[in-house]
Amino acid sequence: MSGQVEVESNTPDESSEHDAHHGGSIKTYVVVFLALCLLTTASFFTYSEFWRENFSPQAGWAFMMAVSCTKALLVVLFFMHLLYEANWKYVLTIPMVFMSIFLVLMLVPDVGMRMNRVSEERRRHMAFEQVHDEHVSDTIPSEDAPAAAQGTNGHP
Repeated sequence: MSGQVEVESNTPDESSEHDAHHGGSIKTYVVVFLALCLLTTASFFTYSEFWRENFSPQAGWAFMMAVSCTKALLVVLFFMHLLYEANWKYVLTIPMVFMSIFLVLMLVPDVGMRMNRVSEERRRHMAFEQVHDEHVSDTIPSEDAPAAAQGTNGHP
């Protein structure tokens, strides 16, 4: 027995168990790829006329976030093989997921209330047409305005 070498046999049961442990089959990857294509198509759907007429922009934003998170989860689970890793993956990934969700949710109030308190100086340089058009009429001096009201160099 000391000089004998064991030869591994690749029976169908052992090879399928090996594939299931170290990654999915080609069929699994094709199905995940098709799901990613379908989700990408769904995200492009939010830019259609039908979506804009029937849903609010906030619903579109929420839908896009859900689609993006689902796509990221599919990529991480299948193409990065997280689904097939050891159980210690939960120690690393679950806190990271909660932290990223927490950080994104902390940014939501900032983005939502960004325009509530804007200085007049900053408002002058904004790219919004309605703000710009209203402000342009206030800053362009009329022909009958006195030069003293325009400042020392003739500019408002």
